Amino acid sequence: MNTVLAGNPPAPSILSRTAIAAGGENRAEFAAAGASAKNDRMSVPANAMVSFEAVSKRFPANRSSAEVVALDAIELDVPRGSVTGIIGRSGAGKSTLIRLVNGLEKPSSGRVIVDGVDVAALGEDRLRDVRRSIGMVFQHFNLLSSRTAYQNIALPLEIAGVDRRVIEARVTPLLGLVGLTDKRDRYPSELSGGQKQRVGIARALATQPKLLLSDEATSALDPETTRSILALLKQINTELGLTVLLITHEMEVVKTVADQVAVIDRGAIVERGTTFDILSAPKHETTRALLAGLPSLRLPAFLAEQLRPEPSAGSRAVLRISFAGDSATQPILSRLGQVTGVEVNILAGAIDEIGGRPFGSLVVSIAGESKTLAKAEKHLAGQGLQTEVLGHVA
Repeated sequence: MNTVLAGNPPAPSILSRTAIAAGGENRAEFAAAGASAKNDRMSVPANAMVSFEAVSKRFPANRSSAEVVALDAIELDVPRGSVTGIIGRSGAGKSTLIRLVNGLEKPSSGRVIVDGVDVAALGEDRLRDVRRSIGMVFQHFNLLSSRTAYQNIALPLEIAGVDRRVIEARVTPLLGLVGLTDKRDRYPSELSGGQKQRVGIARALATQPKLLLSDEATSALDPETTRSILALLKQINTELGLTVLLITHEMEVVKTVADQVAVIDRGAIVERGTTFDILSAPKHETTRALLAGLPSLRLPAFLAEQLRPEPSAGSRAVLRISFAGDSATQPILSRLGQVTGVEVNILAGAIDEIGGRPFGSLVVSIAGESKTLAKAEKHLAGQGLQTEVLGHVA
């Protein structure tokens, strides 16, 4: 049975109330395709834009390699109007998962349902119509060097045979949306990496998609540009009510823009939930490893070098205390010192914010025997705090 990641309802579409409405015939084409495919429509949760139902993908063995299980029994629903992040290490199956959504790959078993339609069951003609409702943003932009920003955005509409006046009415406001009105006639060689990605995003929106797929869209960008692109994606989600499904290996990306997250490892979903819940209380070791890259959870190098797995005479236990919400404002350490009767030293710490709620961690050291450590952990757990013993230092 699928686990639904709860999301927000779609917001009203600003562009649909402006000149882009001139392209309504494209929506009519997709509606017609959906009507003709009514026998392929599946019963899925009403708020799900994408549903993965027991989806597996295997690449058969050949002369040089054994069979590869890229995805194994994936069960996941992506709510309409949400930003859902799929995060995992390289080779975890993220790219394969997203390629199933737009029909570039077919599942070996199970079904991928997009807006009520089983994508793998469609013929090429009907699949082409469905793809027009799915925008794709790539890591390396994939712009044509011989075409201007305007012309690159217009390309999918030209291929679809849309009237030139409709193209103008649709592309011009998109240039404004992504902040490139003054770059209309510039070629890719004259644009920065962030500007190229903005062209790629506008191009993905040109066909008025219901779903936007983002494939490591910020991996090739510097941190400042990454933040601006993520802010743009969130703006598009909010203003257009567009469902966004993004894959990434960076937890910072998920923290910044996603409403919910699913963690994938070795082809399986190992953890899922709201972004706040997953980041503040990770259950799976893969999630914890990915979280270690966040600034608020990164262990200082000088401390990591001193850590030892087992205690020794006179050593101090090193704990990470994760806090969220109301607990962020409580006098945690003073109470901990009172309970344990020993000094608590702060070694590192940071506070961040997820969805307007405070979240962070403190790395502290505590002297004493194992009983003292157990007492400290019990007290912190009673306060609703997550603790992790990182090791011991002399």
